[in-house]
Amino acid sequence: MKSLVIVESPTKAKTISRFLGKDFDIKFSMGHIIDLPKSKLGIDLEHDFEPQYEVIEDKKKLINELKTAAKSADTILLATDPDREGEAISSNIQDILSDSKVSKKKFKRIVFHEITEGAIREALDNPRDVDDNLVSAQTARRVLDRLVGYQISPVLWKKVRRGLSAGRVQSVALRLLVEREREIEKFGKEPYFTIHVLLHQKSGSKSQATEFELIEIDGEKIEIKRTLHLYDGDYSFGRTTIDTQQKADKIVGDLNGHTFTIADVSMRQSKRSPYPPFTTSTLQQQAAQRFGLPGKRTMSLAQKLYEEGYITYHRTDSVSMSQVAVGQIRDFVQKEYGANYIPSIPRAYFTKQKNAQEAHEAIRPTKVATSVDKVKADLGDTYGRLYDLIWRRAVASQMTDAMIESTTVLVDTQAKKPVYRLKASGSVLLFDGFLKLTPQALEDARLPKFTTGEELSLVEAKAEAHETTPPPRYNDASLIKTLEEKEIGRPSTYASIISTITDRGYVERVERRFLPTSVGMAVNDFLVKNFSTIDDVPFTAAMEDELDAIATGKKNWKSMMKDFYVPFEKSMVEVEKADRIKIPVEETDQVCPQCGKGNLVVRTGKFGKFFSCSTFPDCNFTKPFVEETNVICPKDGGRVIIKKTRKGRKFYGCSNYPNCDFAAWKLEDIKTPGAATGKKSQAAKPQKTA
Repeated sequence: MKSLVIVESPTKAKTISRFLGKDFDIKFSMGHIIDLPKSKLGIDLEHDFEPQYEVIEDKKKLINELKTAAKSADTILLATDPDREGEAISSNIQDILSDSKVSKKKFKRIVFHEITEGAIREALDNPRDVDDNLVSAQTARRVLDRLVGYQISPVLWKKVRRGLSAGRVQSVALRLLVEREREIEKFGKEPYFTIHVLLHQKSGSKSQATEFELIEIDGEKIEIKRTLHLYDGDYSFGRTTIDTQQKADKIVGDLNGHTFTIADVSMRQSKRSPYPPFTTSTLQQQAAQRFGLPGKRTMSLAQKLYEEGYITYHRTDSVSMSQVAVGQIRDFVQKEYGANYIPSIPRAYFTKQKNAQEAHEAIRPTKVATSVDKVKADLGDTYGRLYDLIWRRAVASQMTDAMIESTTVLVDTQAKKPVYRLKASGSVLLFDGFLKLTPQALEDARLPKFTTGEELSLVEAKAEAHETTPPPRYNDASLIKTLEEKEIGRPSTYASIISTITDRGYVERVERRFLPTSVGMAVNDFLVKNFSTIDDVPFTAAMEDELDAIATGKKNWKSMMKDFYVPFEKSMVEVEKADRIKIPVEETDQVCPQCGKGNLVVRTGKFGKFFSCSTFPDCNFTKPFVEETNVICPKDGGRVIIKKTRKGRKFYGCSNYPNCDFAAWKLEDIKTPGAATGKKSQAAKPQKTA
């Protein structure tokens, strides 16, 4: 009996072939084999929003190969990824192959969340039919996104600028970034001071002094907490009541004339528990924080690790692990670190995410004994680093708590008014527990042994000036966290959301944080004004709930589309009357060399910033916008300027290119001996600019 197994990728096919014998013929589809047309809407609005899929041109040969293999197979096993998109791919393959007179009775769907022999054998023992509800949910998302993108984008061409585009979920993410930027712009910085006092025990030396911080004056706390009510959530920040240099100097002067006595010494033991294993969201957040990886890159690396059989499926919002996996991890920990590193009862984690797919597992290594060195040797260092992150998080999740002893010492001034209260805190790690595996190990901050009533001697009192800080710009990690909290999109879409708004030039990365461009600001303002219902966090989250209801069979996708489209169509009619939005430009004092009438302004186009004449379209002069660094090229003495690759990544290159091909990814690399000799190790041919 011959079975045909169809997966998406050659790598996945190769890995599966290690576990299946000669009775299985394994083929791959290279992802989707049909798609909506690029040149038109492709949705039949007159017939219940039916998608008008077309066979992808460069998949025709592959489809013919699948049809030939299907005719000679007794059973056709659809083994695409275990999510809605994978279900839709399986459904499409089944439909296309059935057209070639292959009986639908031959088709079965198998699902596994890790590419191991055990998981595949279990899937083969439990085949099912394609889940029409999951397919409908994916179809609804595809149709919904197509309607929004293909109908709003032409309006942006008319009302803002040609070449722009909009997306249902991406536009809401852009709004978060723009609203945050505007909060930063209007944030009023306030000065404040903190007071720090060095005190030492009379039996000790000044070099052994402990630093205390002022916390109260005559029983009144000096710290003030303030909250900003932002569009995307409240932001709290602190300051002190000491808001002028004069006040700070007076307190420092007072402290120099006081005596100091220990008012209280409190010690307590506390525990720190491990985090649950990674979900798609938390993996992207940690990879961004630890390695500076964009979500898209993280998902690409994880996809390879999954297809090679090293980790479980990486698109998941579940934090649970199978009992078998938990047992293997506990056995590993006991063998490697000892019985005191495993809790008496296995840890169980439950997601707080609404509609999480608990049938899935968290992201974990398929075999806990697989070392990082093996992954590095097989796939390379970058894959090894991400695997190490996943491995440590999963193993640590089943280890014991870390035990910490915390000490707080309070000191009061004596005899004079006002009474100042100072505080010092310390901690000691009593037992490392799961921290043995985590890279952010807790460092000891041990305090000397103090006793209540003990007098201390003053070494120095000083004031430090500060300013209140505005809410920070989003980075990859914080944006993904916010998208998840507000239920905008789903874990598998976060990476594409960020890459889309970046690729469109609506935001740019500045020191790994997102800064909206003038184009992004203009697009956002237009959408908020004219499509406020769609470009809205609660509405977008509600649409995700609707899609989840379709996936569980509780709602019909076509009725959901009708509920959405009736008000949307009305908005499309009304927006024709909207005023055109002008994209702000950055003025310069340079006179246009072509017409001599206007000044040069900085505009933003498809490939980034450029100079043009302020009198455009009367004068069509343009020239490249060059960002200087004030660094000299170590190869030929030219100016080092900031450039971009075709994919939008910034790098540093010589202004004399192509005569000089010096390039570096990081500014600090230019100062290294390798950079000075013009070695190619600084960057992998980044000079091919957009």
